[in-house]
Amino acid sequence: MEWLEENKIPIGQWLSDALDFLILHLGWLFDGIDLVLNVIFDATTDVMLATPWFLFIAIIAGVAWYVRRSWKLVAFVIFAQLMMINLGYWEATMETLALVIWATVLCMIMGVPIGIAAAHRPKLWLAMRPVLDMMQTVPVFVYLIPALAMFGLGATPGLMATIIFVLPAPIRLSYLGVSSTPKNLLEAAESFGATKSQLLWKVEIPYAMPSIMAGLTQTIMLTLSMVVIASMVAAPGLGVDILRSINQVNAPKGFEAGLVIALVAIIMERICRKPGSKEE
Repeated sequence: MEWLEENKIPIGQWLSDALDFLILHLGWLFDGIDLVLNVIFDATTDVMLATPWFLFIAIIAGVAWYVRRSWKLVAFVIFAQLMMINLGYWEATMETLALVIWATVLCMIMGVPIGIAAAHRPKLWLAMRPVLDMMQTVPVFVYLIPALAMFGLGATPGLMATIIFVLPAPIRLSYLGVSSTPKNLLEAAESFGATKSQLLWKVEIPYAMPSIMAGLTQTIMLTLSMVVIASMVAAPGLGVDILRSINQVNAPKGFEAGLVIALVAIIMERICRKPGSKEE
């Protein structure tokens, strides 16, 4: 045992050297990504904060009605947003919402195509599985270290760490949906002369859509779970209030911010849940 400890494999040092190499040679790329993501995040937040609160509430309520056709959901959406204003967390909620929106969009843009590609290439899926397992099992705090080194403080490192942690969800569920398409359905489409492209867009993706939508809601929930962790690298939003409440042992402030995060999660989950599901 002592021999093993004395001959430690310097995995940590190797990773640190690799990170230093990337920063030295690709610092310009990381700076560009940081600039673009900060501009997008700030612009999204500014637009939402510039929108009158009553108009913003009406827009979200209108979207809820258009998607779900449920007066109960619309009433809850309005009540929940009024509660956010009443508790004094409207601005922080908009910042959190901007972070969640862009993390979700980027994860779905990357995750769905990768999952579809893996479903069509079994060897690719076999190679990806251990990587996806590692991405979800490594403590999320570890992702903050390289993200902080590459992008500095702000929304970008929190966004990047969130994407790394959340990305396996849409990949797995997209893979599951496409790979579970019945063979007889594919054979029937092929017998009518469908091309590979037509099979993908008119058979596989429509069949996999419930699974893909489940991946969307899972992505949103996981992103919201990262809000507090992202605040540790100065990502704005409700996570900052929770982090301050922990440091100050301020239970009321922590409960209120946590309640607002829960309300945001419920609203987004109810609106984005897979088609055909019923309100409870």
